[in-house]
Amino acid sequence: MTRPEPGASATAQRLAAMGHEPAVMPCLAITPLPARLPPHPGALVITSGQAIPALPAALHGVPVFCVGDATAAKLRVAGFTRVESAAGDAEALARLIVARRVAGLHVLAVGERHGQKLAADLRAAGVSVLRRRVYTVTKLRAMPPELRAGLAAGGYDGALFYSAETARAFAALAPPGTAAMHAYALSQNVAKGLQGLPWAAIHVAIAPTEADLMAMLA
Repeated sequence: MTRPEPGASATAQRLAAMGHEPAVMPCLAITPLPARLPPHPGALVITSGQAIPALPAALHGVPVFCVGDATAAKLRVAGFTRVESAAGDAEALARLIVARRVAGLHVLAVGERHGQKLAADLRAAGVSVLRRRVYTVTKLRAMPPELRAGLAAGGYDGALFYSAETARAFAALAPPGTAAMHAYALSQNVAKGLQGLPWAAIHVAIAPTEADLMAMLA
């Protein structure tokens, strides 16, 4: 399990409940940043659940557009009442926002170096967008020795990847033993980050949702 916390441990619990023996190795670390958000945006745009802690309660009534259903559920738990999921990827999210045409400024709350293309696509479609960084992403510099040894010994059958950035971070660690493993990617874009490594196979979810990713392991 390569995704950042807190998602990594939550997904590991689901895998264990399915009868798997997961090992958690977050390839990215998330650090929140002080949010500098306007007080009265027309809408919020979220590409990752990692942005949710930075969003103030004063915005709970503002329309929120997000990439997937899992993030939508987290937003509702956090108190947001007007949440709509694109149930897809960033391109699907852009199409949803353009179709809804909510008046006013759309605040895109993202991680450092994230969201530039989405912001550009929305502006090209005539949507007013303000991109704000609300967390930083740091790549894992070295793989834990016990996990590297386990990979080298063929102790793992597969690995799950939820984002292209995580996939690239994992590949940069030069992990041993992947030629005998199966990679499970949330989308084709995520799978591209894995193609520099040898794999027994790279499997891509039918739709970019956790449910479809997990279905490949059932």
